[in-house]
Order: sequence, then C-alpha cells, then structure tokens
Amino acid sequence: MQIDLTVNGKRTALNVEPRLLLAHALRDYLNLTGTHIGCDTSSCGACTVLLDGVSVKSCTVFAVQAAGHDVTTIEGIGNADSLHAMQEAFWSAHGLQCGYCTPGMIVSAVDLLRRNADPSDDEIRAGLEGNLCRCTGYENIVKAVRAAGAAMRAGTPQHSVRDLMPIHPPAEEPPPSGEGIIPPALQGAHV
Repeated sequence: MQIDLTVNGKRTALNVEPRLLLAHALRDYLNLTGTHIGCDTSSCGACTVLLDGVSVKSCTVFAVQAAGHDVTTIEGIGNADSLHAMQEAFWSAHGLQCGYCTPGMIVSAVDLLRRNADPSDDEIRAGLEGNLCRCTGYENIVKAVRAAGAAMRAGTPQHSVRDLMPIHPPAEEPPPSGEGIIPPALQGAHV
C-alpha cells in the first residue's frame, strides 16, 4: 500500500504493508534509527515521535495511520549543527546515561513544553510518565526539562555540538606511533 506522509519536514512516499508499525517504517524504510524500540509493548516510550506535533508511541501506530500527517523524529528535533534547547539541556544537565531512552524522552519533553511552557517538577514527572529510564533516577531529566523550558522562554540561541564540546588541536604534533611510549630497547625488537 502506498502512503504519503511528511517526515521531519520532507514529503515522503512509502510502499508498506498495512500491518507495518510506524516505528519500523521509520527505522527500516527511512533509516531514522533514533526512534528506538525498547519493549514492543508500548510501555517504555523509547519509540516516541511527534505526530502532527503530539507525542505518540510509534510502536502503537500503523504506518498507514500516519498517511497524510506530519511525523517528527528525534532527527527532526535538532542536529549536531543546531541543537534543540531540549537536546542541549539534556547534555548540560546530564539527563542521560546509556542514552537508549533519550530520544523518546526528548521528543516527549518537547511536546510537554509545547503544551506547558513552564511546568512544575511534578508536572514534568507526570508529563514524562510514559517514558521509562533505567539509568538516571529521573532527577537530571527533570532538571534538563526545566532548563530547556527556561531557555526556550528566554529565546536562548541554539548551539552546536562543537559549541558545547569544542575540539582543540594539540599544541604540538604528536610523536610518530610508539615514539615516547615504547622504550627504545623494545623499539624494532621482535618479541
């Protein structure tokens, strides 16, 4: 079955089986692998995307149900050259550890702030209750959402990954491989 939808601002046509889940269409047909599949039961939220601006678990939506609609994945929220305030806040507030839940958590939090620009900590927790994290304990996630909300309300300019983690070239060229590391007596020796 042919479907037309807009994914991350780009019109897309896909030929899919009616039973194909949106999560699999995004990952397997469009190579948008930031949409994670964590549980296959709609419990974890790792597959969360925006459907017409509203967060949904893409493992509960058939691809054909997204026909004619706008889908935004984590890849459409921001990128390395222009991070969304939520992505930057997760980075700065250490709102992630292993990172598996992070794309779905960020997408859900973006929708939360669209609906409530200045949520309380309790409202943040309630807004993200459909997203599970097994690593962080949620405190830094709440801090990140709060920080992103403040940055968005203040109109803070977007940054790039390079802005947050500049790469500085070494003061001098590194020595050739092994020089200064391998004792001279062992250099060239066959062990």
